Amino acid sequence: MIEITPIAQAHFKKLLEPQKEGTHIRVFVINPGTAKAECGVSYCPPEAVEGSDTRLTFDGFDALIDEVSVPFLEDAFVDLVEEDAGTQLTLKAPNAKMRKVKDNAPLLERVEYVIQVQINPQLASHGGFIKLIEITADNVAIIEFGGGCNGCSQVDLTLKQGVEKELIDEFSGELNAVRDITEHESGDHSFYK
Repeated sequence: MIEITPIAQAHFKKLLEPQKEGTHIRVFVINPGTAKAECGVSYCPPEAVEGSDTRLTFDGFDALIDEVSVPFLEDAFVDLVEEDAGTQLTLKAPNAKMRKVKDNAPLLERVEYVIQVQINPQLASHGGFIKLIEITADNVAIIEFGGGCNGCSQVDLTLKQGVEKELIDEFSGELNAVRDITEHESGDHSFYK
């Protein structure tokens, strides 16, 4: 469920040494399943342990996860990274904003999941995102661009070389094309004017 690198485990073990006996760490997601989802790690003293917590045992400590956060922390990764500015604990949880879907889920749900966890984070670096509108009977994903992508001169390239290529590769044999229905003509609806 959660991978904690050996260097991060040693870091947690050292942080927990001076704490009250029985204190472990808690890994959690605030606002799970939303665009505002944020992950965190905190101390978890014995009196804060809930019966419904999932307990993962590591060398010298346990990681506790509340019942609500569990599905959103699937495939999470915790590491300790040393950089010029110092040491930083990093927690990556690709499913925090959207719960991972099963391999046999309907195509619409699987495409939506890939858009939210793989494509939109890439587009966010340019202030943009896409929204899945529907999947047609002939397996064409109908999308709409938003944010910085709305009215952008590079949107056709983003659609054909980025979004469509990635989705068709991901859903080979299931998805035939991706079509954009966004109104890209410059106007009041454009993100950049």
